[in-house]
Amino acid sequence: MGELTYEPLSPEAQTALLAELPGWTIQGGMLTKIYALPSYAAGVMFASSIGHLADQLNHHPDLLILYGKVQVSMITHDAGGLTAYDFELARRIEAIA
Repeated sequence: MGELTYEPLSPEAQTALLAELPGWTIQGGMLTKIYALPSYAAGVMFASSIGHLADQLNHHPDLLILYGKVQVSMITHDAGGLTAYDFELARRIEAIA
C-alpha cells in the first residue's frame, strides 16, 4: 500500500484494495469483517489485540464482541468515507488473525 492519507478513496480503489482482503466486505459504507473464534474469551483477547494495532495507527474501528465472534467495522468519519487508513488497519488485523 502506498502513502497513508485521509483522502476518501474512489469506488475503484476500494474494490482493488478489497480484493486483497479475504472475507472483508463494504456494508453501509463501512469496511467490515466477522471473525469466528473458539470462545468468548478468545474474542475478547482478539479484540484487545486489535485495540493495540488501532492505537499504533491512531485509527480506531468499531468492535462488537459476541460469543465466538468479533465483528470489526471501520470508516474514516472525518473524511466521510473509506480511506487508506481503513484498509491498512484491515491488513494489519489480517496479519494477526
